[in-house]
Amino acid sequence: MHSAISLSLSSPSPIARSSAVNDTCPSPPRSLRFCGLRREAFGAGASSAATSLRLTSSDSRSQHSNLNGVFAALKGSSSGFDYDLVIIGAGVGGHGAALHAVEKGLKTAIIEGDVVGGTCVNRGCVPSKALLAVSGRMRELQNEQHMKSFGLQVAAAGYDRQKVADHANNLASKIRGNLTNSMKALGVDILTGFGTILGPQKLKFGKGDSGDKIITAKDIIVATGSVPLVPKGIEVDGKTVITSDHALKLEFVPQWIAIVGSGYIGLEFSDVYTALGSEVTFVEALDQIMPGFDPEIGKLAQRVLVNPRKIDSYTGVFASKITPAKDGKPVQIELIDAKTKEPKETLEVDAALIATGRAPFTKGLGLENINVQTQRGFVPVDERMRVIDANGKFVPHLYCIGDANGKMMLAHAASAQGISVVEQVTGNAHVLNHLSIPAACFTHPEISMVGLTEPQAREKAEKEGFEVSIVKTSFKANTKALAENEGEGMAKLIYRPDNGEILGVHIFGLHAADLIHEASNAIAMGTLIQDIKFAVHAHPTLSEVLDELFKSAKVKLTAPKTVAQAVPV
Repeated sequence: MHSAISLSLSSPSPIARSSAVNDTCPSPPRSLRFCGLRREAFGAGASSAATSLRLTSSDSRSQHSNLNGVFAALKGSSSGFDYDLVIIGAGVGGHGAALHAVEKGLKTAIIEGDVVGGTCVNRGCVPSKALLAVSGRMRELQNEQHMKSFGLQVAAAGYDRQKVADHANNLASKIRGNLTNSMKALGVDILTGFGTILGPQKLKFGKGDSGDKIITAKDIIVATGSVPLVPKGIEVDGKTVITSDHALKLEFVPQWIAIVGSGYIGLEFSDVYTALGSEVTFVEALDQIMPGFDPEIGKLAQRVLVNPRKIDSYTGVFASKITPAKDGKPVQIELIDAKTKEPKETLEVDAALIATGRAPFTKGLGLENINVQTQRGFVPVDERMRVIDANGKFVPHLYCIGDANGKMMLAHAASAQGISVVEQVTGNAHVLNHLSIPAACFTHPEISMVGLTEPQAREKAEKEGFEVSIVKTSFKANTKALAENEGEGMAKLIYRPDNGEILGVHIFGLHAADLIHEASNAIAMGTLIQDIKFAVHAHPTLSEVLDELFKSAKVKLTAPKTVAQAVPV
């Protein structure tokens, strides 16, 4: 499950640098703006052979070095601390950092006070995808016209609520076990308890009593994640007024459910509930539903995902008070105008799902012991995830990744940030390009995106003085989509015609969540349109939607092409 994405387009405000900053993380050259794969990082003399995908002797040496790193981590820390790296929080972000740390030869421990996997595996991305897999199949079986177009006749589709819920729970358990086993197999110490920072490079873990154990670490990563955000005035009873944590258990399917918030979380649950027979009412504070998406994609998605289904909406209103069902009375939702705060009306529904986003879980971390003040609960960090104290200085050897820092509240963003931090503490200057991180909404059809929306791109262009161009392609022109009778969809490319830079890509259609990665990787690696349009895509595949998209773009500047060296086969 996804939460709100916040990306700042402006330059970060200047921060007073501490003289005690980790000396393994020198400031990168000005040209190294993002990840180490950008062209500027290699310098003008970089050989094209350095990026060849062929297996060479250097690749073999690299693999041997990685194995040495694993064995070194198993031997113990050589830094004079109990551990080279301790991670507080064993969610997807902490897990990604731990595995990369072991690969780099660091003695690593991870502290978890709940269960391995964090929000994503146990109460978010993973179980929600299990429910969405069910809703997708239900929709297909319920669409008589769609099935007849294939020459198929299907009897009335039904479902077993408990078995659907078991599918989600079993998937979460399986993935949780996989994560745990992968860390144990590589020698990561899994420490049970709540982690608290006592001071620089010092922390404790346990139940918060006299039995807590104190350990030291050369570097510490905070990866404590987030919890559902419940606004004031809303009473959650876990039965009729619920958060996504409760909804994923699917303890009952209400006849009529109000979903407060129409972002990723709300939209995905509307897909599940309507497929299982519920009527849905969105309550959205902004003037339109699906506010976080590119406006053009949002309009198309609303026409397909909302209008034909049993969904209505109230926009421009707050749910000022929600009372759970009791004494034979339904759930009551008091609505007020979002701008004037004047009362509007009261809704009576069978259940209400609070999908207003997520809040960082940072209380009790001991941040006061290192003079760190949270901002709306988020731990302040710079572009390298280094924690900033109340005086604007870096806290030595302390980093924060994932939902707890609020940069981009996505599980894979947390993992990428964790890997970036490990690169830094092992001596490699690395800055993650958050504009290259994709996001997806797993509705039917799916929505995916990377980079800037069209309004964001035009705002940036106006400030920096460049032109923006847009090209679009339709799934109705794609052979594979038509073979699946899934021609409803569109891909949109936002780019600079003067130099071929990809600013953003947005997709709505069949398997959009899988298709977006070609674009996100292109942005991460600094690949320009005039280069990527020569990439070859298998036919017939959905990937040709992006192939046509890139080929449709017109770049004014004829930039020199880097031609890969021919490989004899």
